[in-house]
Amino acid sequence: MHTSFPRATTREFDASHFRQALSQFATGVTIITTRLADGTLLGLTASSFNSVSLDPPLVLWSLGTKANSMPVFSGNSHYVINILGADQIHLAEQFARKSENRFEGVNYSLSRTGQPILDGVSAWFECHNRSRYPEGDHVIFVGEVEQCEVTPQPGLVFHNGKFAKIDAT
Repeated sequence: MHTSFPRATTREFDASHFRQALSQFATGVTIITTRLADGTLLGLTASSFNSVSLDPPLVLWSLGTKANSMPVFSGNSHYVINILGADQIHLAEQFARKSENRFEGVNYSLSRTGQPILDGVSAWFECHNRSRYPEGDHVIFVGEVEQCEVTPQPGLVFHNGKFAKIDAT
């Protein structure tokens, strides 16, 4: 059930101050990948990832409504969420840049549905594109996890506008 409430009333809301406040929350770093019907690979860096449910297994992430990749991620049946390890800052930066081929020089394998799984990630989740919810200037994607894998290692986080490595051992 989706419940809507009247819009909040804010006076002279400062978007840059809001962004600065959000930057104080450390997030994990992911690369969301998918493959088009013609075999073209698509991927992007995202820190807006979260678990939703264990039964059924659901996760979410969000994408800006103006992103060039929005039609692809909205229309494809599957995608993979790759959780980056501490030594993969270069991948986070590569997939965050505007580029014709973000996969150049990147090692990967294909999932059972043909989606790219990046080599060396600390975990990955192959998701069925279950639902999408437009909210503000983003769309929230909810994926039903069909399979996942984990390779425990130090993690990569994003905090205060910078990448940082964590070692939870």
